[in-house]
Amino acid sequence: MGEPTGRQMLNKVPEVTVWFWIIKILCTTVGESFADYINETLGFGLTNTMLLFTAVFAVVLTVQFRTKRYSPFPYWLTVVVVSVTGTLYTDMLTDQQHVPLWLSSTVFSVLLALVFGIWWLRERTLSIHSITTFPREAFYWLTVLVTFALGTATGDWTLELTNWTPAQSVFLPLGLIVLITGLWKFGANPVLSFWLAYILTRPLGANIGDWLASPKVAANPGDPVGLGLGTFITSLIFLGAILATVIYLTISRSDVAGTYEATHAPSVATNPRRERIALGAFGVIAAGTAALMVWAHNQPHVTCDPTGQSETMPACPKPALTGDQTTAAVAKYDKLAQTAIAQDRAGKTAASHATVQKMRDDWDADATSLQAVNKKTWTLLDNQMDAVLKTYAIDHGHIKPAPAAKQEKQLKVLLADFKSHRF
Repeated sequence: MGEPTGRQMLNKVPEVTVWFWIIKILCTTVGESFADYINETLGFGLTNTMLLFTAVFAVVLTVQFRTKRYSPFPYWLTVVVVSVTGTLYTDMLTDQQHVPLWLSSTVFSVLLALVFGIWWLRERTLSIHSITTFPREAFYWLTVLVTFALGTATGDWTLELTNWTPAQSVFLPLGLIVLITGLWKFGANPVLSFWLAYILTRPLGANIGDWLASPKVAANPGDPVGLGLGTFITSLIFLGAILATVIYLTISRSDVAGTYEATHAPSVATNPRRERIALGAFGVIAAGTAALMVWAHNQPHVTCDPTGQSETMPACPKPALTGDQTTAAVAKYDKLAQTAIAQDRAGKTAASHATVQKMRDDWDADATSLQAVNKKTWTLLDNQMDAVLKTYAIDHGHIKPAPAAKQEKQLKVLLADFKSHRF
């Protein structure tokens, strides 16, 4: 067989080795954490972030299309970008258009089936070992994009249904991938096994990313908790791991098919009987997974701690204070502010700081109860409370405390606000 022509190229995707799956999971984790970092932490906004990465995806995909054979850097850069882009498309539907996750999961499933169907009708193969023409590569990347969007939707839907933490949610896609691998070893259709595992790596990587990035203590009931690394650090770690792996693959070429003929070798013969048995097993696994989801959904979900002592769960909202309780609470803050002023005037800086810190702690503890009485008044007073805390360098990073006179001034403003703005 001669050299590849303009229509037919060397295979444009890597060999499916253990490195393929490692870097794929790394990419899916980045897709989750980096999208959140750009959108939320940097405040770029979901729509702007989606438009930005759609444009970036178009650029890197063009570069990938122009290559004549598989090359680790452009290929995996495209996967990283498409992982972010696919995530953003689902987030846009969910957060901006308010499309239910069950519906977006269904739509993306149907869309994926359509892509596979058209791909098969045109090319008579769905194997990634035969990505040797432009149409096949186009179908491949369209499939990858849809699988990321589908994986995001189904992964988020799983969390919504089960109320599992990100750490707990890792085990479902991981377990399913292990089962699929076992069935592939047994004799399941390799193409079906590959794409099922490929889809499942998305929720697996996303849950790992959420587990690493989420705060150790939930800010609100139902929010995920994790190791508290943050989206930036998580993205940095995994982007570094991806870069190191790509450099290794570029040097070792361990995931590159040796020759053009090797990439076009006939498919390995399969055992039809074993394929049918494995297909039935896939059905059983799907039914079992659905049953597990229904069971988890029907379990009582505890999203807040009524005692307020949990280190990983927020305290449950308290009921609104009665009129007498509200008056007593205001009197408490009035007394604490007056005490802090007196301590400042006496030169007892440390004591004044401790008093204001106690006032902050009590204010936070009473927040939900006071908001239930009058949220507008609470918000106004909370802003002034924050101004007081800033002069004491409490909850404001590494700034230095303000002079005692400025602290006293802000405390007096707070006292005046408590008198003029009644709950």
